[in-house]
Amino acid sequence: MTAPATVRPPETGRTGAPDQLRTLHAQGRIAAEYPSVPALLAELTAGTDPWAELSRAGRLLARTDAGEIAALHPGAVPLTTAITGHGTLDALVPPLTAQLARHGIPLRPLSGDYNSWLRDLQDTGSRLYAPDTDLALCLLDAQVVFDDLPTPWRVQDAADAVASTLALLERLVARYTEHGSAPLVLNTLPLLRGHTQQLVDHHSRIELSILWRDFNSGLLRLAQRHPRVHVVDLDPLANECGPVRDSRLAAYAKVHLGEELLARYAREIGHFARGMRGRAKKVLVVDLDNTLWDGILGDDGPTGIAAATTYRGEAFGAFQRTVKQLGSQGILLAVSSKNDREPVLGVLRDHPDMVLRDSDFLRINANWNPKDGNLRDIASRMNLGVDSLVFADDSPFERGLVSASLPEVAVVALDDEPALHVDRLLADGWFDVRELTPEDRARAGQYRTEAERRDLLESAGSMEDYLRDLDVRVSLSPVREHEIARVSQLTLRTNQFNLTTRRLQQGDVRALLASPGHLVLAVRTRDRFGDNGLVGVLLAHPEADGLHIDNVLLSCRVFARGIEEAAMAAVLAHARDTGAGPVHGRYVPTSKNHRVRDFFPSVGFETVQDEPEGPASFRHQLTDVLDIPPHVTLEVSFTPDTPESG
Repeated sequence: MTAPATVRPPETGRTGAPDQLRTLHAQGRIAAEYPSVPALLAELTAGTDPWAELSRAGRLLARTDAGEIAALHPGAVPLTTAITGHGTLDALVPPLTAQLARHGIPLRPLSGDYNSWLRDLQDTGSRLYAPDTDLALCLLDAQVVFDDLPTPWRVQDAADAVASTLALLERLVARYTEHGSAPLVLNTLPLLRGHTQQLVDHHSRIELSILWRDFNSGLLRLAQRHPRVHVVDLDPLANECGPVRDSRLAAYAKVHLGEELLARYAREIGHFARGMRGRAKKVLVVDLDNTLWDGILGDDGPTGIAAATTYRGEAFGAFQRTVKQLGSQGILLAVSSKNDREPVLGVLRDHPDMVLRDSDFLRINANWNPKDGNLRDIASRMNLGVDSLVFADDSPFERGLVSASLPEVAVVALDDEPALHVDRLLADGWFDVRELTPEDRARAGQYRTEAERRDLLESAGSMEDYLRDLDVRVSLSPVREHEIARVSQLTLRTNQFNLTTRRLQQGDVRALLASPGHLVLAVRTRDRFGDNGLVGVLLAHPEADGLHIDNVLLSCRVFARGIEEAAMAAVLAHARDTGAGPVHGRYVPTSKNHRVRDFFPSVGFETVQDEPEGPASFRHQLTDVLDIPPHVTLEVSFTPDTPESG
């Protein structure tokens, strides 16, 4: 989706995002201009009261039907969200609408009755369990325990109530994971001073605090035991906001969680939903002057900049440590700086203050070119879309340029207060994923080997020579237990080579593995430069008329090496040899996967139906099965641990 010219992006000199949203609403153009909304909402997050501003914006956005938005913008698929809880939660929908809209996701809320959480989780016919529900939120507060205490109460009464509540939630979660299909989001319960101070002796207060922390730990462990369950820890959010609740609203309206805390919770749900939709970012691109270090290298020279030893320098050093921490978890790091290259490399290699070194970055674009062009170059070099990038810079001009020309890039607004750099970088959880896999941690090293592959390609006499010398080896076999998290992640994050963009949580992958006849195949590959790990997935199931391929995915790192052809050749041969009948395939277009529209015809399928700009279906009669590319060595098995070489 591209931003229409009628609404200007942030940081181009206008600061009237609220007025622009009101104008769009008054003119009935929210749906038509929805691709511009994320930029306007990003501007609101930099205001003096972002939580209130976003909630007001959410109220306007909520008046536009999500289906109308989706009809005009097919990429803006609504998120049907069932909301239940203990207290009054009317204040949640506006900020949740705004936070999802920041990521281009219209909200379709299904709000429950007051205090209906227990009934909703017990009743498999409730909206939480509906097959078209994409996300289920169950928002609880401490009164779910304290309302059940006798008057007067002692610590032991609280301990008994906490134990019974946790046991109840464990049973309900088990029921939900058996019968529900959407991710279920729970939360920890903040303990308030109004609870602890009802006990007059310090020893009892300590006991209550200990058992409450154990209770919240038990809630967090539910997410460890149940892959479809996510738990938002409200304690860090409560520590950063105003009062957890307004005592008057709690007493008179049963609003047990305050508006700011709900708004911060909505932001976390926005991050989670972004990951569900495969929109987590992969690359952090940083400026240098007054971003990674204090000072301007071109003016002050290497001895005049600092990332330690001074008050401001220490703040820049803390920011560098945070960037390095992100890089250690598979986030790819790059530089875009208006500087001469050699002095920059000298500082990154030799300056004593630097935590980050040149080897930490996959790409260092230190030049005098416009930064939007540099970002395009970085994305191209990594074979990624620009929507995979997060750009952090202290210059309003540079941020405005990138926002205007590359609206898909997430822009982090830094300024002349380096102590806030870390908070601003981490505020929106751009890189959040459900679970970190070994492939994530190895990602930077895998991308570095791409430079060696490029050198081989440039020195080869032809593409055939390059592929032969690359020595591509492919393994195709059922997904193993330890690979489930990686397979789920591939379905969530792969957008270019993804034929149907069907997103799978870990529980969905397990269900497919347990389903008789389903093929859930992992594609692993290595070559002369090293092991690429699990890079693709092929999903299929049998029907009366043949074998139906549900999806084929491949990491963008390994395009154009014959890997997908080898995997498909193995599946076609398997279908022929087992008498499975014709093989059927589907392509569902998105804004990102147009390059694989012709994949099935390229491997011998005939076109059955092909709508212009719409879905297409294909069939292979198995009369002439695809050969394995001659430069690929294939090891294949359709049952665990029985490899066959090809």
